[in-house]
Amino acid sequence: MSFSTTNHLNSERVRVIKFEENDLDRLVFPFKKHTILSLEYKPFTRFSLAKSLDEVFDNKLSKILNEILNDRKTGTAIIEPEINNKKFDKDFLVKLSTGLAYLVGNPNFDSMTGKYYARFYVKHQDSSDSYLRKAYTNLDLHTDGTYVKEKTDWLIMTKMEEQGVSGGESVILHLDDWEHLNEMSNNPVGQQNFVWGSPKSKNIEYKVEHPVFSKDKNGKPIISYIDQFPEPKNMEQGLFLQRLSDCLEESKKKIQIPLPVGSTIFSNNYFWLHGRKPFKENSNLSRELLRIRGTFFV
Repeated sequence: MSFSTTNHLNSERVRVIKFEENDLDRLVFPFKKHTILSLEYKPFTRFSLAKSLDEVFDNKLSKILNEILNDRKTGTAIIEPEINNKKFDKDFLVKLSTGLAYLVGNPNFDSMTGKYYARFYVKHQDSSDSYLRKAYTNLDLHTDGTYVKEKTDWLIMTKMEEQGVSGGESVILHLDDWEHLNEMSNNPVGQQNFVWGSPKSKNIEYKVEHPVFSKDKNGKPIISYIDQFPEPKNMEQGLFLQRLSDCLEESKKKIQIPLPVGSTIFSNNYFWLHGRKPFKENSNLSRELLRIRGTFFV
């Protein structure tokens, strides 16, 4: 096993996994067997690709990823490949992210793009209907999959490229570190069903109902929340959501995570929330991200 695993400088809950260039070199040949089109059209090829990735690391990468993501004390891994060489292009990063995902579970269908993953840009100018692409607006703490019927156990975000970027740091918060967890998770309103919709760009025609807070198999609180999508039914729910938003954004326990280009943040979606700081204005600003979200293997 030649990858290294250490605690992140900003949090012992976050584990950093580094891949060296010579190990990535060993992936070039097996990755070339699979085109991006074949990965999109033939799901079984993604398992083959993931197996090749695991074999490079003596079948220990899958084990440690599953341990990190399922351990409530940790739950987030940052994967940092050494990709200074141009042979590791954006197609390579799509394949690497795909391999990581299929070592732990099955990705959900992403309705926004009609694939098992989504790629999108954050740019200086934007006319979208989602905070996700608003470069100069704070992307408040949230979890993914709040507005779909499928479970969303985990989330991958890979930084494909960026230019003209200052600011825009990733921000994460572990539920157990949050100062207001007991107050908000024990509030009966947070355990009511809320209606969750989504803007047109998400390509979801239906709405779902679920509470903000529920409990895992060990009786610990978990959260499903994003500020843009709940549709409160009454004053009680509206005021609860405002209090929730304020308590999350004012938390002193948020962690800023600088993510180098080519790196992936891989998080448990039930007890980690994530967001983004605003970028500093720049007409040349451009960041491309890849997102995969899904469920653990049963």
